[in-house]
Amino acid sequence: MLVFCGIPLFFLELSFGQFTSLGCLGVWKVSPMFKGVGYGMMVVSTYIGIYYNVVICIAFYYFFMSMTNLLPWTYCNNPWNTPDCTGIVNRTKRTSPSEEYWRNYVLNISDGIGNFGEVRLPILGCLAVSWVVVFLCLIRGVKSSGKVVYFTATFPYVVLTILFIRGITLEGAISGIKYYLTPQWEKILDAKVWGDAASQIFYSLGCAWGGLITMASYNKFHNNCFRDSIIISVTNCGTSVYAGFVIFSILGFMANHLGVDVSEVADHGPGLAFVAYPEALTLLPISPLWSLLFFFMLILLGLGTQFCLLETLVTAVVDEIGTDWIIKNKTYVTLGVAIVGFLLGVPLTTRAGIYWLLLMDNYAASFSLVVISCIMCICIMYVYGHKNYFKDVEMMLGFPPPLFFRICWKYVSPFIITFILIFTVIQYKPITYNDYVYPSWSLIIGFAMALSSVICIPIYALFKIAVSEGSTFLERLKNSVKPDPDWGPALQEHRKGRYATTGPESVEVRPLKEELKDEGKEKLKEKETEKKDEIGLTIPGSNGSTLNPTPSA
Repeated sequence: MLVFCGIPLFFLELSFGQFTSLGCLGVWKVSPMFKGVGYGMMVVSTYIGIYYNVVICIAFYYFFMSMTNLLPWTYCNNPWNTPDCTGIVNRTKRTSPSEEYWRNYVLNISDGIGNFGEVRLPILGCLAVSWVVVFLCLIRGVKSSGKVVYFTATFPYVVLTILFIRGITLEGAISGIKYYLTPQWEKILDAKVWGDAASQIFYSLGCAWGGLITMASYNKFHNNCFRDSIIISVTNCGTSVYAGFVIFSILGFMANHLGVDVSEVADHGPGLAFVAYPEALTLLPISPLWSLLFFFMLILLGLGTQFCLLETLVTAVVDEIGTDWIIKNKTYVTLGVAIVGFLLGVPLTTRAGIYWLLLMDNYAASFSLVVISCIMCICIMYVYGHKNYFKDVEMMLGFPPPLFFRICWKYVSPFIITFILIFTVIQYKPITYNDYVYPSWSLIIGFAMALSSVICIPIYALFKIAVSEGSTFLERLKNSVKPDPDWGPALQEHRKGRYATTGPESVEVRPLKEELKDEGKEKLKEKETEKKDEIGLTIPGSNGSTLNPTPSA
Protein backbone atom coordinates (compact mmCIF):
# COMPACT_ATOMS: atom_id res chain seq x y z
CA MET A 1 0.00 0.00 0.00
CA LEU A 2 2.83 2.39 0.86
CA VAL A 3 4.94 1.53 -2.20
CA PHE A 4 2.23 1.49 -4.88
CA CYS A 5 -0.14 4.13 -3.49
CA GLY A 6 1.32 6.14 -0.62
CA ILE A 7 4.66 7.33 -2.00
CA PRO A 8 3.48 7.88 -5.63
CA LEU A 9 0.46 9.94 -4.54
CA PHE A 10 2.58 11.83 -2.04
CA PHE A 11 5.05 12.80 -4.79
CA LEU A 12 2.19 13.68 -7.15
CA GLU A 13 0.65 16.15 -4.69
CA LEU A 14 3.99 17.71 -3.73
CA SER A 15 4.98 18.27 -7.35
CA PHE A 16 1.48 19.53 -8.21
CA GLY A 17 1.51 22.25 -5.54
CA GLN A 18 5.16 23.20 -5.98
CA PHE A 19 4.85 23.66 -9.76
CA THR A 20 2.18 26.37 -9.51
CA SER A 21 2.81 27.82 -6.01
CA LEU A 22 -0.95 27.65 -5.39
CA GLY A 23 -3.18 26.01 -2.79
CA CYS A 24 -5.67 23.17 -3.16
CA LEU A 25 -8.14 25.38 -5.08
CA GLY A 26 -5.78 27.41 -7.24
CA VAL A 27 -3.93 24.40 -8.66
CA TRP A 28 -7.03 23.33 -10.57
CA LYS A 29 -6.26 25.90 -13.21
CA VAL A 30 -4.75 22.78 -14.76
CA SER A 31 -8.31 21.74 -15.66
CA PRO A 32 -10.93 24.11 -14.22
CA MET A 33 -13.80 21.60 -14.49
CA PHE A 34 -12.12 19.54 -11.76
CA LYS A 35 -11.91 22.37 -9.24
CA GLY A 36 -14.56 20.50 -7.26
CA VAL A 37 -11.77 18.14 -6.21
CA GLY A 38 -10.19 21.10 -4.40
CA TYR A 39 -13.47 21.93 -2.69
CA GLY A 40 -13.78 18.26 -1.71
CA MET A 41 -10.33 18.48 -0.11
CA MET A 42 -11.47 21.53 1.84
CA VAL A 43 -14.57 19.73 3.12
CA VAL A 44 -12.46 16.73 4.21
CA SER A 45 -9.98 19.02 5.98
CA THR A 46 -12.86 20.79 7.73
CA TYR A 47 -14.32 17.57 9.10
CA ILE A 48 -10.95 16.27 10.24
CA GLY A 49 -9.97 19.62 11.75
CA ILE A 50 -13.16 19.71 13.84
CA TYR A 51 -12.90 16.30 15.48
CA TYR A 52 -9.11 16.05 15.48
CA ASN A 53 -8.81 19.03 17.79
CA VAL A 54 -11.28 17.38 20.16
CA VAL A 55 -8.90 14.42 20.40
CA ILE A 56 -6.07 16.86 21.10
CA CYS A 57 -8.12 18.58 23.81
CA ILE A 58 -8.73 15.23 25.55
CA ALA A 59 -4.95 14.66 25.47
CA PHE A 60 -4.58 18.13 27.05
CA TYR A 61 -7.05 17.09 29.76
CA TYR A 62 -5.16 13.89 30.56
CA PHE A 63 -1.91 15.86 30.55
CA PHE A 64 -3.24 18.31 33.14
CA MET A 65 -4.71 15.49 35.26
CA SER A 66 -1.32 13.76 35.25
CA MET A 67 0.15 16.64 37.28
CA THR A 68 -0.37 14.80 40.55
CA ASN A 69 1.37 12.35 42.85
CA LEU A 70 -1.15 9.60 42.05
CA LEU A 71 -2.85 9.19 38.67
CA PRO A 72 -6.64 9.42 39.20
CA TRP A 73 -7.31 6.27 37.14
CA THR A 74 -5.07 4.05 39.28
CA TYR A 75 -7.58 2.66 41.79
CA CYS A 76 -11.30 1.91 42.06
CA ASN A 77 -12.07 3.95 45.19
CA ASN A 78 -13.31 7.07 43.38
CA PRO A 79 -16.85 8.54 43.25
CA TRP A 80 -17.18 7.66 39.54
CA ASN A 81 -16.30 3.98 39.98
CA THR A 82 -18.90 1.19 39.94
CA PRO A 83 -18.97 -2.11 41.89
CA ASP A 84 -17.75 -3.84 38.72
CA CYS A 85 -14.46 -1.96 38.84
CA THR A 86 -11.47 -4.15 39.59
CA GLY A 87 -7.78 -4.01 38.99
CA ILE A 88 -7.69 -7.79 38.56
CA VAL A 89 -8.51 -9.29 35.20
CA ASN A 90 -11.56 -11.50 34.85
CA ARG A 91 -11.48 -13.34 31.54
CA THR A 92 -15.27 -13.06 31.11
CA LYS A 93 -15.83 -9.56 32.37
CA ARG A 94 -13.54 -6.78 33.45
CA THR A 95 -14.00 -3.09 34.13
CA SER A 96 -10.67 -1.44 34.79
CA PRO A 97 -10.14 1.80 36.74
CA SER A 98 -8.86 3.52 33.59
CA GLU A 99 -11.90 2.45 31.57
CA GLU A 100 -14.32 3.73 34.19
CA TYR A 101 -12.34 6.95 34.50
CA TRP A 102 -12.61 7.39 30.72
CA ARG A 103 -16.30 6.49 30.41
CA ASN A 104 -17.79 7.73 33.68
CA TYR A 105 -15.64 10.74 34.54
CA VAL A 106 -13.92 12.19 31.48
CA LEU A 107 -16.79 11.55 29.02
CA ASN A 108 -19.65 10.83 31.45
CA ILE A 109 -20.95 9.06 28.36
CA SER A 110 -24.68 8.98 27.63
CA ASP A 111 -26.70 5.94 26.57
CA GLY A 112 -26.82 6.86 22.89
CA ILE A 113 -25.78 9.22 20.11
CA GLY A 114 -29.10 11.09 20.27
CA ASN A 115 -28.84 11.87 23.98
CA PHE A 116 -26.41 14.81 24.05
CA GLY A 117 -26.79 15.73 27.71
CA GLU A 118 -24.77 18.59 29.13
CA VAL A 119 -21.47 19.94 27.84
CA ARG A 120 -18.47 18.57 29.72
CA LEU A 121 -16.99 21.88 30.86
CA PRO A 122 -13.44 20.58 31.54
CA ILE A 123 -13.29 19.16 28.00
CA LEU A 124 -14.75 22.38 26.58
CA GLY A 125 -12.08 24.40 28.37
CA CYS A 126 -9.33 22.16 27.00
CA LEU A 127 -10.85 22.51 23.51
CA ALA A 128 -10.57 26.29 23.85
CA VAL A 129 -6.94 25.93 24.95
CA SER A 130 -6.21 23.70 21.97
CA TRP A 131 -7.67 26.14 19.44
CA VAL A 132 -5.88 29.09 21.06
CA VAL A 133 -2.55 27.26 20.79
CA VAL A 134 -3.20 26.40 17.13
CA PHE A 135 -4.17 30.00 16.32
CA LEU A 136 -1.14 31.52 18.06
CA CYS A 137 1.19 29.16 16.22
CA LEU A 138 -0.40 30.12 12.88
CA ILE A 139 -0.82 33.82 13.57
CA ARG A 140 1.82 34.64 10.94
CA GLY A 141 0.91 31.79 8.62
CA VAL A 142 3.44 29.16 7.63
CA LYS A 143 6.26 31.52 8.50
CA SER A 144 5.51 31.02 12.20
CA SER A 145 4.14 27.46 12.05
CA GLY A 146 7.22 26.33 10.09
CA LYS A 147 9.39 27.28 13.06
CA VAL A 148 7.07 25.71 15.65
CA VAL A 149 7.02 22.47 13.68
CA TYR A 150 10.77 22.05 14.18
CA PHE A 151 9.91 21.36 17.82
CA THR A 152 6.58 19.52 17.40
CA ALA A 153 8.11 17.22 14.77
CA THR A 154 11.34 16.32 16.56
CA PHE A 155 10.57 16.25 20.28
CA PRO A 156 8.11 13.31 19.99
CA TYR A 157 11.08 11.19 18.83
CA VAL A 158 12.82 12.02 22.11
CA VAL A 159 9.75 10.95 24.09
CA LEU A 160 9.28 7.82 21.99
CA THR A 161 12.88 6.82 22.59
CA ILE A 162 12.57 7.38 26.35
CA LEU A 163 9.38 5.30 26.48
CA PHE A 164 10.89 2.62 24.25
CA ILE A 165 13.98 2.20 26.46
CA ARG A 166 11.74 2.04 29.52
CA GLY A 167 9.34 -0.37 27.83
CA ILE A 168 11.80 -2.99 26.61
CA THR A 169 13.41 -3.22 30.04
CA LEU A 170 10.11 -4.35 31.60
CA GLU A 171 9.21 -7.96 32.25
CA GLY A 172 6.86 -9.30 29.59
CA ALA A 173 7.78 -6.69 26.98
CA ILE A 174 8.95 -9.40 24.56
CA SER A 175 5.53 -11.06 24.53
CA GLY A 176 3.92 -7.75 23.59
CA ILE A 177 6.41 -7.18 20.76
CA LYS A 178 5.86 -10.73 19.48
CA TYR A 179 2.11 -10.11 19.40
CA TYR A 180 2.75 -6.87 17.50
CA LEU A 181 4.97 -8.54 14.88
CA THR A 182 2.98 -11.76 14.39
CA PRO A 183 0.71 -11.47 11.31
CA GLN A 184 -2.86 -12.75 11.45
CA TRP A 185 -3.03 -14.45 8.06
CA GLU A 186 -6.73 -15.29 8.36
CA LYS A 187 -7.54 -11.58 7.98
CA ILE A 188 -5.60 -11.05 4.76
CA LEU A 189 -8.73 -11.55 2.63
CA ASP A 190 -10.81 -9.23 4.78
CA ALA A 191 -11.57 -6.10 2.72
CA LYS A 192 -11.90 -4.03 5.90
CA VAL A 193 -8.26 -4.74 6.72
CA TRP A 194 -7.15 -3.39 3.34
CA GLY A 195 -9.54 -0.50 3.65
CA ASP A 196 -8.07 0.33 7.07
CA ALA A 197 -4.57 0.03 5.58
CA ALA A 198 -5.48 2.49 2.84
CA SER A 199 -7.02 4.88 5.39
CA GLN A 200 -3.88 4.64 7.55
CA ILE A 201 -1.65 5.48 4.59
CA PHE A 202 -3.84 8.39 3.54
CA TYR A 203 -4.09 9.66 7.11
CA SER A 204 -0.44 9.27 8.01
CA LEU A 205 0.89 10.77 4.77
CA GLY A 206 -1.87 13.36 4.47
CA CYS A 207 -2.90 12.45 0.90
CA ALA A 208 -6.11 14.03 -0.48
CA TRP A 209 -6.49 16.49 2.42
CA GLY A 210 -5.13 19.40 0.41
CA GLY A 211 -2.40 19.98 2.98
CA LEU A 212 0.40 18.50 0.87
CA ILE A 213 -0.48 20.72 -2.07
CA THR A 214 -0.78 23.79 0.15
CA MET A 215 2.51 23.31 1.98
CA ALA A 216 4.41 22.30 -1.16
CA SER A 217 3.27 25.54 -2.79
CA TYR A 218 5.63 27.39 -0.45
CA ASN A 219 8.67 25.52 -1.76
CA LYS A 220 11.14 27.06 -4.13
CA PHE A 221 10.31 26.17 -7.72
CA HIS A 222 13.36 23.95 -8.23
CA ASN A 223 13.22 22.26 -4.82
CA ASN A 224 13.78 18.49 -5.13
CA CYS A 225 10.34 17.39 -3.98
CA PHE A 226 11.01 13.87 -5.33
CA ARG A 227 13.75 13.39 -2.75
CA ASP A 228 11.53 14.94 -0.08
CA SER A 229 8.65 12.58 -0.87
CA ILE A 230 10.85 9.49 -0.54
CA ILE A 231 12.50 10.62 2.69
CA ILE A 232 9.29 11.80 4.35
CA SER A 233 7.19 8.78 3.36
CA VAL A 234 9.75 6.21 4.48
CA THR A 235 10.56 8.09 7.70
CA ASN A 236 6.88 8.53 8.44
CA CYS A 237 6.02 4.85 8.14
CA GLY A 238 9.21 3.92 9.97
CA THR A 239 8.01 6.12 12.81
CA SER A 240 4.69 4.25 12.86
CA VAL A 241 6.52 0.94 13.21
CA TYR A 242 8.80 2.36 15.89
CA ALA A 243 5.79 3.68 17.83
CA GLY A 244 4.28 0.19 17.66
CA PHE A 245 7.27 -1.22 19.55
CA VAL A 246 6.86 1.49 22.19
CA ILE A 247 3.15 0.79 22.68
CA PHE A 248 3.24 -3.02 22.64
CA SER A 249 6.28 -3.35 24.89
CA ILE A 250 4.28 -1.58 27.61
CA LEU A 251 1.12 -3.59 26.83
CA GLY A 252 3.18 -6.81 27.04
CA PHE A 253 4.34 -5.79 30.48
CA MET A 254 0.76 -5.04 31.48
CA ALA A 255 -0.47 -8.43 30.19
CA ASN A 256 2.31 -10.20 32.08
CA HIS A 257 1.50 -8.31 35.27
CA LEU A 258 -2.20 -9.19 35.03
CA GLY A 259 -1.58 -12.78 33.89
CA VAL A 260 -3.54 -12.58 30.63
CA ASP A 261 -2.83 -12.70 26.90
CA VAL A 262 -1.73 -9.49 25.18
CA SER A 263 -4.84 -9.58 22.99
CA GLU A 264 -6.99 -8.98 26.09
CA VAL A 265 -5.29 -5.71 26.96
CA ALA A 266 -4.67 -4.46 23.40
CA ASP A 267 -7.26 -2.03 22.08
CA HIS A 268 -7.67 0.36 19.16
CA GLY A 269 -8.78 3.93 18.59
CA PRO A 270 -9.52 6.04 21.68
CA GLY A 271 -9.44 2.88 23.82
CA LEU A 272 -5.72 2.46 23.18
CA ALA A 273 -4.70 6.06 23.78
CA PHE A 274 -6.99 6.85 26.71
CA VAL A 275 -7.72 3.49 28.37
CA ALA A 276 -5.24 0.67 27.72
CA TYR A 277 -1.98 2.64 27.63
CA PRO A 278 -2.81 4.94 30.58
CA GLU A 279 -3.69 1.83 32.61
CA ALA A 280 -0.35 0.30 31.73
CA LEU A 281 1.41 3.49 32.85
CA THR A 282 -0.09 3.13 36.35
CA LEU A 283 1.93 -0.05 36.79
CA LEU A 284 5.24 1.77 36.28
CA PRO A 285 7.27 3.46 39.01
CA ILE A 286 6.84 7.25 38.96
CA SER A 287 3.76 6.77 36.76
CA PRO A 288 2.79 10.49 36.63
CA LEU A 289 6.10 11.27 34.91
CA TRP A 290 5.54 8.69 32.17
CA SER A 291 1.96 9.83 31.78
CA LEU A 292 3.03 13.45 31.36
CA LEU A 293 5.58 12.47 28.71
CA PHE A 294 3.11 10.25 26.83
CA PHE A 295 0.29 12.80 26.64
CA PHE A 296 2.66 15.66 25.89
CA MET A 297 3.86 13.60 22.94
CA LEU A 298 0.26 13.04 21.78
CA ILE A 299 -0.41 16.78 21.99
CA LEU A 300 2.63 17.64 19.88
CA LEU A 301 1.78 15.01 17.28
CA GLY A 302 -1.78 16.25 17.04
CA LEU A 303 -0.85 19.92 16.84
CA GLY A 304 1.48 19.26 13.91
CA THR A 305 -1.40 17.85 11.89
CA GLN A 306 -3.81 20.55 13.04
CA PHE A 307 -1.43 23.28 11.83
CA CYS A 308 -1.49 21.77 8.37
CA LEU A 309 -5.29 21.38 8.31
CA LEU A 310 -5.97 24.95 9.42
CA GLU A 311 -3.40 26.44 7.06
CA THR A 312 -4.97 24.49 4.18
CA LEU A 313 -8.38 26.04 4.86
CA VAL A 314 -7.05 29.55 5.42
CA THR A 315 -4.90 29.47 2.29
CA ALA A 316 -7.81 28.20 0.18
CA VAL A 317 -10.06 31.03 1.44
CA VAL A 318 -7.41 33.69 0.84
CA ASP A 319 -6.58 32.33 -2.62
CA GLU A 320 -10.22 32.13 -3.66
CA ILE A 321 -11.27 35.60 -2.49
CA GLY A 322 -7.96 37.19 -3.41
CA THR A 323 -8.81 40.81 -2.52
CA ASP A 324 -6.16 43.17 -1.18
CA TRP A 325 -7.94 43.38 2.18
CA ILE A 326 -8.11 39.62 2.66
CA ILE A 327 -4.46 39.28 1.67
CA LYS A 328 -3.28 41.96 4.08
CA ASN A 329 -5.48 40.66 6.92
CA LYS A 330 -4.90 36.94 6.65
CA THR A 331 -4.60 36.78 10.44
CA TYR A 332 -8.29 37.65 10.75
CA VAL A 333 -9.15 34.80 8.38
CA THR A 334 -7.11 32.44 10.57
CA LEU A 335 -8.91 33.73 13.67
CA GLY A 336 -12.30 33.34 12.00
CA VAL A 337 -11.59 29.76 10.92
CA ALA A 338 -10.35 28.91 14.44
CA ILE A 339 -13.49 30.36 16.07
CA VAL A 340 -15.80 28.50 13.68
CA GLY A 341 -13.83 25.29 14.26
CA PHE A 342 -14.17 25.71 18.03
CA LEU A 343 -17.94 26.30 17.84
CA LEU A 344 -18.47 23.30 15.55
CA GLY A 345 -16.47 21.17 18.00
CA VAL A 346 -18.66 22.08 21.00
CA PRO A 347 -21.23 19.27 20.34
CA LEU A 348 -18.35 16.79 20.53
CA THR A 349 -17.70 17.87 24.12
CA THR A 350 -21.16 16.76 25.27
CA ARG A 351 -21.92 13.41 26.87
CA ALA A 352 -22.69 12.00 23.41
CA GLY A 353 -19.58 13.56 21.92
CA ILE A 354 -17.57 10.34 21.61
CA TYR A 355 -20.31 8.79 19.47
CA TRP A 356 -20.22 11.71 17.04
CA LEU A 357 -16.43 11.81 17.04
CA LEU A 358 -16.22 8.15 15.98
CA LEU A 359 -18.99 8.68 13.41
CA MET A 360 -17.00 11.51 11.80
CA ASP A 361 -13.80 9.51 12.00
CA ASN A 362 -15.33 6.50 10.24
CA TYR A 363 -17.40 8.27 7.58
CA ALA A 364 -16.41 11.90 7.04
CA ALA A 365 -12.91 11.19 5.80
CA SER A 366 -12.66 7.53 4.87
CA PHE A 367 -13.64 6.42 1.38
CA SER A 368 -13.90 10.06 0.23
CA LEU A 369 -10.11 10.33 0.52
CA VAL A 370 -9.51 7.49 -1.93
CA VAL A 371 -12.17 8.81 -4.32
CA ILE A 372 -10.56 12.25 -4.36
CA SER A 373 -7.08 10.78 -4.96
CA CYS A 374 -8.34 8.55 -7.76
CA ILE A 375 -10.06 11.44 -9.57
CA MET A 376 -6.98 13.62 -9.12
CA CYS A 377 -4.84 10.95 -10.82
CA ILE A 378 -7.34 10.63 -13.68
CA CYS A 379 -7.50 14.40 -14.19
CA ILE A 380 -3.75 14.97 -14.27
CA MET A 381 -2.81 11.83 -16.19
CA TYR A 382 -5.65 11.56 -18.72
CA VAL A 383 -7.39 14.94 -18.98
CA TYR A 384 -4.43 17.30 -18.69
CA GLY A 385 -2.22 14.60 -20.19
CA HIS A 386 0.56 12.51 -18.66
CA LYS A 387 3.10 13.73 -21.23
CA ASN A 388 2.36 17.35 -20.37
CA TYR A 389 2.68 16.71 -16.67
CA PHE A 390 5.90 14.71 -17.04
CA LYS A 391 7.38 17.66 -18.97
CA ASP A 392 6.24 20.04 -16.23
CA VAL A 393 7.97 17.95 -13.57
CA GLU A 394 11.12 17.74 -15.70
CA MET A 395 11.14 21.53 -16.16
CA MET A 396 10.80 21.98 -12.40
CA LEU A 397 13.20 19.30 -11.12
CA GLY A 398 15.59 18.96 -14.05
CA PHE A 399 14.66 15.31 -14.62
CA PRO A 400 11.42 13.50 -15.51
CA PRO A 401 9.56 11.37 -12.95
CA PRO A 402 11.08 7.87 -12.66
CA LEU A 403 9.39 5.15 -14.70
CA PHE A 404 7.98 3.47 -11.59
CA PHE A 405 6.09 6.63 -10.58
CA ARG A 406 4.80 7.22 -14.09
CA ILE A 407 3.35 3.69 -14.17
CA CYS A 408 1.84 4.07 -10.69
CA TRP A 409 0.25 7.41 -11.52
CA LYS A 410 -1.27 6.16 -14.75
CA TYR A 411 -2.33 2.63 -13.86
CA VAL A 412 -1.36 1.03 -10.56
CA SER A 413 -2.48 3.58 -7.95
CA PRO A 414 -5.94 4.28 -9.48
CA PHE A 415 -6.52 0.53 -9.93
CA ILE A 416 -5.59 -0.33 -6.32
CA ILE A 417 -7.67 2.54 -4.96
CA THR A 418 -10.70 1.51 -7.02
CA PHE A 419 -10.28 -2.16 -6.04
CA ILE A 420 -10.15 -1.33 -2.32
CA LEU A 421 -13.10 1.04 -2.60
CA ILE A 422 -15.30 -1.57 -4.31
CA PHE A 423 -14.52 -4.35 -1.84
CA THR A 424 -14.91 -2.02 1.13
CA VAL A 425 -18.41 -1.18 -0.06
CA ILE A 426 -19.21 -4.87 -0.65
CA GLN A 427 -18.06 -5.93 2.82
CA TYR A 428 -19.42 -2.86 4.59
CA LYS A 429 -20.30 -3.28 8.26
CA PRO A 430 -22.12 -0.60 10.31
CA ILE A 431 -20.06 1.21 12.93
CA THR A 432 -20.25 0.20 16.58
CA TYR A 433 -18.69 1.50 19.79
CA ASN A 434 -18.00 -1.32 22.22
CA ASP A 435 -21.46 -2.91 22.62
CA TYR A 436 -23.36 0.11 21.32
CA VAL A 437 -24.86 -0.25 17.83
CA TYR A 438 -25.42 3.02 16.00
CA PRO A 439 -29.05 3.68 14.94
CA SER A 440 -29.92 3.87 11.24
CA TRP A 441 -30.52 7.61 11.24
CA SER A 442 -26.99 8.26 12.51
CA LEU A 443 -25.53 6.07 9.76
CA ILE A 444 -27.46 8.14 7.21
CA ILE A 445 -25.81 11.26 8.64
CA GLY A 446 -22.45 9.51 8.38
CA PHE A 447 -22.97 8.68 4.71
CA ALA A 448 -24.15 12.24 4.10
CA MET A 449 -20.88 13.55 5.55
CA ALA A 450 -18.92 11.14 3.39
CA LEU A 451 -20.79 12.17 0.24
CA SER A 452 -20.64 15.90 1.02
CA SER A 453 -16.99 16.07 -0.01
CA VAL A 454 -17.29 13.81 -3.05
CA ILE A 455 -20.47 15.49 -4.35
CA CYS A 456 -18.53 18.74 -4.76
CA ILE A 457 -16.77 17.21 -7.77
CA PRO A 458 -19.76 16.55 -10.08
CA ILE A 459 -21.66 19.66 -8.91
CA TYR A 460 -18.79 21.99 -9.75
CA ALA A 461 -18.09 20.14 -13.01
CA LEU A 462 -21.70 20.70 -14.16
CA PHE A 463 -21.50 24.35 -13.11
CA LYS A 464 -18.25 24.90 -14.99
CA ILE A 465 -19.62 23.28 -18.14
CA ALA A 466 -22.73 25.45 -17.93
CA VAL A 467 -20.77 28.73 -17.73
CA SER A 468 -18.08 27.80 -20.25
CA GLU A 469 -18.11 29.22 -23.77
CA GLY A 470 -19.52 27.16 -26.61
CA SER A 471 -22.72 26.65 -28.55
CA THR A 472 -22.92 22.90 -27.91
CA PHE A 473 -22.41 20.72 -24.87
CA LEU A 474 -19.29 19.15 -26.39
CA GLU A 475 -17.70 22.55 -27.03
CA ARG A 476 -18.43 23.67 -23.48
CA LEU A 477 -17.02 20.42 -22.12
CA LYS A 478 -13.79 20.86 -24.10
CA ASN A 479 -13.41 24.47 -22.97
CA SER A 480 -14.08 23.57 -19.34
CA VAL A 481 -11.21 21.07 -19.20
CA LYS A 482 -8.66 23.24 -21.02
CA PRO A 483 -5.92 24.61 -18.76
CA ASP A 484 -6.44 28.19 -17.66
CA PRO A 485 -4.14 30.72 -19.42
CA ASP A 486 -2.54 31.40 -16.02
CA TRP A 487 -1.71 27.71 -15.47
CA GLY A 488 2.00 27.13 -14.97
CA PRO A 489 4.87 28.43 -12.84
CA ALA A 490 4.03 31.48 -10.75
CA LEU A 491 7.12 33.58 -11.49
CA GLN A 492 7.74 34.88 -14.98
CA GLU A 493 11.37 33.76 -14.85
CA HIS A 494 10.24 30.15 -14.54
CA ARG A 495 7.71 30.32 -17.39
CA LYS A 496 9.87 28.85 -20.10
CA GLY A 497 9.27 26.56 -23.06
CA ARG A 498 5.56 26.23 -23.81
CA TYR A 499 4.77 28.65 -20.97
CA ALA A 500 7.00 31.42 -22.29
CA THR A 501 4.34 33.16 -24.37
CA THR A 502 1.29 32.32 -22.25
CA GLY A 503 -0.23 34.08 -19.29
CA PRO A 504 0.07 37.68 -18.15
CA GLU A 505 3.34 39.50 -17.90
CA SER A 506 3.43 39.06 -14.14
CA VAL A 507 1.72 36.32 -12.22
CA GLU A 508 0.48 36.60 -8.68
CA VAL A 509 2.30 34.32 -6.27
CA ARG A 510 0.33 33.07 -3.31
CA PRO A 511 3.18 32.88 -0.80
CA LEU A 512 3.59 36.66 -1.18
CA LYS A 513 0.00 37.44 -0.32
CA GLU A 514 0.91 38.35 3.20
CA GLU A 515 2.94 41.25 1.80
CA LEU A 516 1.91 44.26 -0.25
CA LYS A 517 1.92 43.37 -3.93
CA ASP A 518 2.05 46.87 -5.44
CA GLU A 519 5.83 47.00 -5.57
CA GLY A 520 8.31 46.58 -8.38
CA LYS A 521 9.24 43.21 -9.83
CA GLU A 522 12.67 43.19 -8.22
CA LYS A 523 11.20 43.92 -4.78
CA LEU A 524 8.64 41.18 -5.28
CA LYS A 525 11.26 38.65 -6.24
CA GLU A 526 13.48 39.60 -3.32
CA LYS A 527 10.64 39.17 -0.80
CA GLU A 528 9.65 35.82 -2.23
CA THR A 529 13.19 34.52 -1.92
CA GLU A 530 13.53 35.79 1.65
CA LYS A 531 10.22 34.30 2.73
CA LYS A 532 10.67 30.90 1.16
CA ASP A 533 14.08 30.51 2.79
CA GLU A 534 12.29 30.45 6.17
CA ILE A 535 9.57 28.01 5.23
CA GLY A 536 9.77 24.26 5.85
CA LEU A 537 7.51 21.68 4.28
CA THR A 538 5.00 20.58 6.94
CA ILE A 539 3.62 17.12 6.32
CA PRO A 540 1.10 15.26 8.48
CA GLY A 541 2.73 12.08 9.62
CA SER A 542 1.99 8.88 11.38
CA ASN A 543 -0.86 9.19 13.88
CA GLY A 544 -0.83 12.92 13.46
CA SER A 545 2.95 13.50 13.58
CA THR A 546 4.75 15.91 11.28
CA LEU A 547 8.00 15.74 9.47
CA ASN A 548 9.93 18.77 8.35
CA PRO A 549 12.72 18.14 5.87
CA THR A 550 15.51 20.63 5.45
CA PRO A 551 14.56 23.00 2.64
CA SER A 552 16.63 22.69 -0.48
CA ALA A 553 18.60 25.56 -1.76
